[in-house]
Amino acid sequence: MIHNAPNIFGYKKNWAHRFGPAPELPMSLAEMQQQGWDACDIILVTGDAYVDHPSFGMAVIGRVLEAQGFRVGIISQPDWHSAEDFRRLGQPKLFFGVTGGNMDSMVNRYTSDKKIRSNDAYTADGAAGKRPDRAVNVYAHRCREAYKNVPIVIGGIEASLRRIAHYDYWSDKVRKSIILDSKADLLVYGNAERQVVEIAHRLSKGENIADLKGIRGTVHFVKQVPLGWMEKDSTDIDKPGAVISHVNPYQEQPACEDKPALAENEQVIQFKPIANKQRMQTVIRLPDYELVKDDPILYAHASRVMHGETNPGNARALIQRHGNREVWINPPPLPLTTPEMDGVFDLPYSRLPHTHYGKANIPAFEMIQHSVLIMRGCFGGCSFCSITEHEGRIIQNRSEDSIIREIEAIRDTSPNFTGNISDLGGPTANMWRLACKDPAIEASCRKPSCVYPGICHNLNTDQTPLVKLYRRARKLPGIKKIFIASGLRYDIAVETPEYVKELVTHHVGGYLKIAPEHTEQGPLSKMMKPGMGSYDRFKQMFDKYSKEAGKEQYLIPYFIAAHPGTEDKDMLNLALWLKRNGFRADQVQAFLPSPMSIATAMYHSGKDTLNKVARNSPDIAIPKSIKQRRLHKAFLRYHDPKNWPLLREALKDMGRADLIGNGKQHLVPSFQPKTDGQPIKMQTKTMPFKTKYTGINKNRSTR
Repeated sequence: MIHNAPNIFGYKKNWAHRFGPAPELPMSLAEMQQQGWDACDIILVTGDAYVDHPSFGMAVIGRVLEAQGFRVGIISQPDWHSAEDFRRLGQPKLFFGVTGGNMDSMVNRYTSDKKIRSNDAYTADGAAGKRPDRAVNVYAHRCREAYKNVPIVIGGIEASLRRIAHYDYWSDKVRKSIILDSKADLLVYGNAERQVVEIAHRLSKGENIADLKGIRGTVHFVKQVPLGWMEKDSTDIDKPGAVISHVNPYQEQPACEDKPALAENEQVIQFKPIANKQRMQTVIRLPDYELVKDDPILYAHASRVMHGETNPGNARALIQRHGNREVWINPPPLPLTTPEMDGVFDLPYSRLPHTHYGKANIPAFEMIQHSVLIMRGCFGGCSFCSITEHEGRIIQNRSEDSIIREIEAIRDTSPNFTGNISDLGGPTANMWRLACKDPAIEASCRKPSCVYPGICHNLNTDQTPLVKLYRRARKLPGIKKIFIASGLRYDIAVETPEYVKELVTHHVGGYLKIAPEHTEQGPLSKMMKPGMGSYDRFKQMFDKYSKEAGKEQYLIPYFIAAHPGTEDKDMLNLALWLKRNGFRADQVQAFLPSPMSIATAMYHSGKDTLNKVARNSPDIAIPKSIKQRRLHKAFLRYHDPKNWPLLREALKDMGRADLIGNGKQHLVPSFQPKTDGQPIKMQTKTMPFKTKYTGINKNRSTR
């Protein structure tokens, strides 16, 4: 990746840098006065409790802006029933920055079955009800009501995944781009340090928010396509026509400059290259909102085109008409360099909740306070996941020295540190420093995943630098144990046996979480996940190295119920696999169609959007009904007596009554115990596992 963006720490600092960094960003007028401020330049409004830690998005954005010399205040979890609470810090000089928090507010408030959650991990004492539905919209409206003429910039995971017309699971309809619903002036997507810093400096120099066009990683309105730009219709790229099987479904051009021999049955689309300068001045017109909201096939088409424009090296701008408004989506921001990442994490975070909360417990903080994020992004491309759409698929790495400094800071400053680092990771545990072998190939690649259907031959999978990092971190004085708790990409891990041995020998606390997600090829092919062969290979290595280390350790596999492409028989086969291998799930995760993901386009359209979609494309299984979703979850908890009546009925309907009985070969017994509902004790070969969706991934920053 060739970086031509200015270093985010290379700007001339704003005049207010003379005040120096605040012990914690102020949440009240009294704290502002203690800092000597008469006003804030920027006020950040968030749906989370304010924790001054680099795993909390608003803390990162706030500290980055403070380092630029701006006075930044925080309004955390305001009372949204009126505009009064949005005036608590006065009127900001430059803009309001609004986010729903580290989690999407709808995912935070509702389960996959659309039931209200009883707690909120990002709130003091886990209290529920401290943020509204669609928090970004509500907060932005109240900011506008509080100070009519102050610019509003929205961002974070909630805004990021709603930047174009998107299917909304909770209302079961396609909604407009959130920039319209929120009535914001500008939307930033991704982690957004690069965009936010440029926006702040340009506004501080007197520019108008309406004139801030063309900043990568932003969404704004235009009256018309600017002069000098070539408009390209999205159907020229991905015409919803005849069904053709493609290995790389978003590949408008060959994925790599070097052309390896084609695998059997592999096809490559030939193309006429667009000159780089011409490409940079090309905008792709997506179907209008009024069309995609009523046409699932056009929605699937728009989703496919959008996902094809996510590589910062070759992505083009997108435009989508909403009524009489034109929404312009600029290409993704260039990833932060390692020095920039180090700069972000070296800022003077207190690493604690704001003193306003006293001794209250903030569950999300308790989980991540002694963990260290070492990278961002993910090139896995799992269709149900939103990391790529938000953080990008180019891995952004911290340096080894920066990571070590943070571990030492935790050791030396955390009031309740006992010597254990809970995690060294990020969106994945083992993608640190992994990238394409050739930056030029990386910049031109249009594949949605570097590891599906197999690991790309251009991907560097050497994890020995991570082994070196682990060894250096373990040697630090005062460090007793370092755990790896982030999601492990086991299909990559097995490419470096030394890494697996190091991990298993020193960094597993009895259990290691991995995510096969399913055992059957049907759903796995829609998830873009590897088959169970990779799992079996990893398990063999895990068991071998655990035995050599003299440790009794267990793998905890995660599975998803009711994913697009999953039939009842797939869940039955998964349940049989679980029983055969002695696994008993405690709590399970059902597929939740998050805005903008590939799997959500499948859910809404009923088609396999990993391939060209036409109106006569075959339908795929979409478990939508409450009964079927409950059945799929019940298969994962086949051992729970509460689920036995539903499973017996289903097995009879499926012609598998042979699995009902009281022997070891049966899935569910023929009798129904008269108990208090507690599961009957069953013999297992390995430890039970949990797949409860909490919305918290240690060290994953999703602002």
